[in-house]
Amino acid sequence: MIGERQAAILSIIIDSYIKTGEPIGSKTLASLLPYRISSATIRNEMAYLSELGFLEQMHTSAGRIPSKASYRYYVNHLLSPSPLSDYEKDYILKNLSVNAGDPERLLHDAELLLAERTNCTAFFHTVKDELDSVQGVDLIPAGNGKAMLVMLTVGGKIKSSVCRLDCPADNDFKSLFYYIASEFFIGTPLTDINLGLIQSTVPVLGARVFDMLPVLTSLCSLCREASESTLVLEGETNLLAHEELGNSVYRLLSFLADKTKLSAYIEEYAKHGKDTELFIGDENYHYELKNTSTVFSKFIYNNSQIAVLGIIGSTRIDYASILPRVDYIMKTVKEFLQKGGVTFE
Repeated sequence: MIGERQAAILSIIIDSYIKTGEPIGSKTLASLLPYRISSATIRNEMAYLSELGFLEQMHTSAGRIPSKASYRYYVNHLLSPSPLSDYEKDYILKNLSVNAGDPERLLHDAELLLAERTNCTAFFHTVKDELDSVQGVDLIPAGNGKAMLVMLTVGGKIKSSVCRLDCPADNDFKSLFYYIASEFFIGTPLTDINLGLIQSTVPVLGARVFDMLPVLTSLCSLCREASESTLVLEGETNLLAHEELGNSVYRLLSFLADKTKLSAYIEEYAKHGKDTELFIGDENYHYELKNTSTVFSKFIYNNSQIAVLGIIGSTRIDYASILPRVDYIMKTVKEFLQKGGVTFE
């Protein structure tokens, strides 16, 4: 721990650097402190903070700026969070309530909000669940030889597609479809639904196999899509405005574009991480993230479904403003996920 005066000086230096991106001099510091202190004393305190690793000097003649270690101390001990207004809470709640019953759309809406409210890159990642299965299906005639197929999984994933039919989607066709769905698909793990399963329906369908084939192959595709993990990013170009990233921003954007390493990192967090964690600088596992601050939140819903929602920004993000807003969005998403969503009768 550091003394009260040193903490006050460090807090002012960090707050100023977050706002301006420039080092602050001892004279300006002296004017901002709530008590009188000489510039010489401030310089001595800054030298001590540098010895502790809280301040660093970019060039010999330049002033001192916060180190990555100082941001961690700042967040843990010095931060004064900026509260959300009632208007902002209401805005977030309204945006998230639109798709509250559909977990993936809810996560996508939250990702958009995070990118907007933090000016960082936001992401959500759903983790593949080998045990997820089909809970229900619905076939809705759409006219002109088309029908909409909607599929719901036990894990709460909703997928839909439009099929082109070679026969009318009348009551007889729908009754046969629902019978086949009940006998072969409902309750079946998504990973077990493939063309082989469709072929096993042939003896039951008989002469109507070719009429039913477009719907069943579409259902097969929806199940395959729902069975896979998903990583979606939003606001990658926000990072271009984080000037302190310098040329490393292009390496970071390349890392995000590839997604392979990030996806593996997030899935590892999904297995072993806490509900919500902030990683600053070198606390991040990957080299490409060493100049960033990231927030990860893990959600477990519908018994076995796991998703991770988070942001990626520079280490100079406005922690006092961003962290409370991220926290409020994460808690709202968690509440909606715990309430559950759509069911098919």
